[in-house]
Amino acid sequence: MSTKVYPSSAAALEGLLHDGMTLMVGGFGLCGVPQNLVQALHDSGVKQLTCTSNNAGVDGAGLGLLLEARQIDKMVASYVGENKLFEQQFLDGVIEVELSPQGTMAERIRAGGAGIAAFFTRTGYGTPLTEGKETRQFDGRWYVLETALRADVSLVKAWKADEEGNLVYRMTARNFNPSMAEAGRVTVAEVEELVAPGEIDPHLVHTPGIYVDRIVIGENQDKVIERRKTRPAS
Repeated sequence: MSTKVYPSSAAALEGLLHDGMTLMVGGFGLCGVPQNLVQALHDSGVKQLTCTSNNAGVDGAGLGLLLEARQIDKMVASYVGENKLFEQQFLDGVIEVELSPQGTMAERIRAGGAGIAAFFTRTGYGTPLTEGKETRQFDGRWYVLETALRADVSLVKAWKADEEGNLVYRMTARNFNPSMAEAGRVTVAEVEELVAPGEIDPHLVHTPGIYVDRIVIGENQDKVIERRKTRPAS
């Protein structure tokens, strides 16, 4: 067995966690979220976290578990409208929030993984989101400087991995997970299937194993549905 493979989510996080650390958590809504790693993070009791994630989960699922336990001090996100607890904590001053336009946040994460310190973008110029940031004019248009994002640990969710850490994502789960896998100083991947090296076609690999430090098969494979939509019974 590869030394990258761990027997449980708790074991995969062992030795990586400490109060005040920075984390990236992949996914889009509740799709592609490493639910079992988030549960293990919750159970560890680590606190004063700074979390970068597209959204803050929902009440009782995803990062919502960490919010309930008051483990997150700062959230870097682009969309936080599905979590009433998050809203209340923000209004009460319990949690600090850094909002970033979704495309800008995706590029900040990608830049962090690519070793790019900062970049200029037109998005957000002249709005409250970019107040106090450096601006510059290029070709007659104004741009705002955005800094890259990195994390002590990135937690990502993939569909399939081999024992070398090569990852394949499915559909919407490709949102944020690949770039976060590259932007973490240590990356832990929760997967649904694990195969031997060589069983994944190299052309289908989304995240090369060089970026992945630890792998775990998620204990609970239930798919959490953010908003259930069904047709009325006929």
